[in-house]
Amino acid sequence: MAEAIPADRKRVWKTPAGVALCVETAIADPGSRGFVLQIGEAFFHGFVVRRHGQVAGYVDRCPHQGFPLAIELDRYLTPDGALILCGWHGAVFTPLTGACVGGPCAGAKLTPWPVVADNGVIRTA
Repeated sequence: MAEAIPADRKRVWKTPAGVALCVETAIADPGSRGFVLQIGEAFFHGFVVRRHGQVAGYVDRCPHQGFPLAIELDRYLTPDGALILCGWHGAVFTPLTGACVGGPCAGAKLTPWPVVADNGVIRTA
């Protein structure tokens, strides 16, 4: 189960461009992986999904209640890999647009985190 983030832990919502996250093949297709980056004294929490050879990144925060989406490490997708799932309240989102297509925040969107796959490496954009 995910732990609550300590109140005194500073958060940032953006990252600098060009940070190498992982090789593209480190994420299954379809698949997902969470990342925590330290930026100065603060931390960024995001995740990357890979589907149909494309990658998309999002801030790890559900628009419904503000919780991280995954209850279990790197488990951001439904079992069939078709949608992103908020494990807390069941909201589902399209993997490549972040649009909520069901659940308590239908019509909302995940906050994009710009990432690109460049020569086999996923980087912040």
